[in-house]
Amino acid sequence: MSEPISGEQYALAAGPYRAVVTESGASLRELTFEGRPLVLTHDADELPPAAFGQLLIPWPNRVDHGRYVYRGTEHRLAISEPARDCALHGLTRWAAWRAAVREPDRVRLTHRLLGTTGYPFRLDLEAEYTLDATEGLGVRITARNVGTATAPYGHGAHPYLTVGEPIDDCEVTLDADRYVPVNDRKIPTGPALDVAGTPYDLRSGPVLGDRSIDHAFAGLKRDGDGRAWVTLSGGGRTVRLWADEAHPWMMIYTADALPASRSGLGVEPMTCPPNAFATGEGVVDLEPGAEHTGTYGVQAGS
Repeated sequence: MSEPISGEQYALAAGPYRAVVTESGASLRELTFEGRPLVLTHDADELPPAAFGQLLIPWPNRVDHGRYVYRGTEHRLAISEPARDCALHGLTRWAAWRAAVREPDRVRLTHRLLGTTGYPFRLDLEAEYTLDATEGLGVRITARNVGTATAPYGHGAHPYLTVGEPIDDCEVTLDADRYVPVNDRKIPTGPALDVAGTPYDLRSGPVLGDRSIDHAFAGLKRDGDGRAWVTLSGGGRTVRLWADEAHPWMMIYTADALPASRSGLGVEPMTCPPNAFATGEGVVDLEPGAEHTGTYGVQAGS
């Protein structure tokens, strides 16, 4: 019996929402509201283009030259982005995850991350996807250190929001005071800067136009529940992504290099900024026996 290259497909449903999560990487392959997509999707027998819907564990974004020093020991990760000589988006996005819980509106997937060259640490991971008829999709990511050494840890997620329109014509809102400048290899060149007076000021919900953005944002403003929000609106539709306080950084990517250029907006909640393993900024020191949890979600807006 044949099956797609992304493995088993876990279909979820609640009210007007539908979602599909894959065995490969515990990735979000589809999310719809009333039959219309809220995220860019791909075929089950196709590799996810540009990290569509993938989880980024145990680090999001890039590690410069794949090298970092942790607690006095130098580590060298495999270079997974040769064009920029970087280790990109962690170690688990192509791995097989097992279903520990499977219900019509919920699936919990698990993965045993064993030690490897460049990351000689041992984590047990969970990714739980839940659909709610009113609140939409919620995703909880948990890492437990079941090894003997304190491990550096970070995570992120990589959905591309869509309202079915080119993002140039859409309004994008992110109430963030600072952005992280980067060089041509997408490595930060210094501390986060004030967004005021720059193309990266998205606080008032401007029309995106021809802005090209591939930057992390900090200084996120939050609601009374501690959630930071990104809103994409256009063509009479709105989609919103929220992230809890475990995610102090939000990556915005205008997806200029996608085959269907600028058809969706990459919105990536992250626990640490790009190149964090090398700089130490935002890295969680996950001690033996400890765990770290973060949640984010996506919903249709009114």
